[in-house]
Amino acid sequence: MRRSRQVKIGDRMVGAGSPVLVQTMWDRAMPVAGDIAAVEELLRELSALKAMGCDIIRFSYPSDDDHAVFSLICERSPMPVVADIHFDYRMALAALDCGAQKIRINPGNIGAKWKVDEVVRSAQDHGAAIRIGLNSGSLPKSREGKDPVNLMVDTALEYASWFEALGFSDTVISLKASDCDTTYKANLLLADRCDYPIHLGVTEAGGVVTSVVRSTWTLGRLLERGIGDTIRISITGDIAMEVQASCELLRTLHLKTGGIRIVSCPRCGRHSFDSQGMLARVEKRLLQIDKPLTVAIMGCQVNGPGEAAHADLAITGIGRKVFLYKHGQLVAEVTSEDAEDALFSALEEM
Repeated sequence: MRRSRQVKIGDRMVGAGSPVLVQTMWDRAMPVAGDIAAVEELLRELSALKAMGCDIIRFSYPSDDDHAVFSLICERSPMPVVADIHFDYRMALAALDCGAQKIRINPGNIGAKWKVDEVVRSAQDHGAAIRIGLNSGSLPKSREGKDPVNLMVDTALEYASWFEALGFSDTVISLKASDCDTTYKANLLLADRCDYPIHLGVTEAGGVVTSVVRSTWTLGRLLERGIGDTIRISITGDIAMEVQASCELLRTLHLKTGGIRIVSCPRCGRHSFDSQGMLARVEKRLLQIDKPLTVAIMGCQVNGPGEAAHADLAITGIGRKVFLYKHGQLVAEVTSEDAEDALFSALEEM
């Protein structure tokens, strides 16, 4: 198993045997300065993402107009904040002044090497980490024609050597492509050639189904080999789904514990209880409970009792009657209107 060096990101440690951390990226513009209600709502959403299992949140920082709001977010965020910087090294310096605990840059897009050096020195002064983020579509044009796998790895390690020359080693590297094989091979080679922590992801992976399939296939194989210290499953959709998918992958690989494990059946012709609708109503709320429990939501009496025997808590129904099981034992019969309240009341008791 690969053992990477340790890097500190806010109050979290990455690498050196630390748990694999889950990351997502804020997908909306930051509130305007002075809109305290919008900032509070954003922070509430961050707290909900953290409760679901998110460990790190990344924001774009394209303009210093966001300085005041971003400073407040960095100060009050329930998890470490990463600033995503493209092209303008001054935005990296400003984000670090705001309190970002990590910045993500592609040094090749920053410009002259002295600008990269300024960013590295500032990160060092602020005690912040840097992620070198390279996508297959943003590699040096001067090296076109070279195998993209080797090009990504060589380029990332060259940039990392710039950092090391300045005495900076709190570096994380991320190599991503929309092609699964390129992403997989690049990270295999990178892991073999350095001990930097690696952030895993498949870029531009698509909607929920395509992204989860591509990311699971690519990231799962790397994680099984001990490669990967932070992950993001990038989905064109709700970022809460990114957190859910990442946490589920880590739990499936036994790399993460805690949280509700949900078991639910697909709808079929014999269903008499709307398990699909029930799951849609309660899923996010269930995923914010950090307890190692299994909850089964079943649509009929064929599979319901069997799954109930294996679940800590199970719910199924016939028509308007809904049955609640605890450790395989029937404990309550309620109406469909009261099913959600009954489920969470039973969870509270547990």
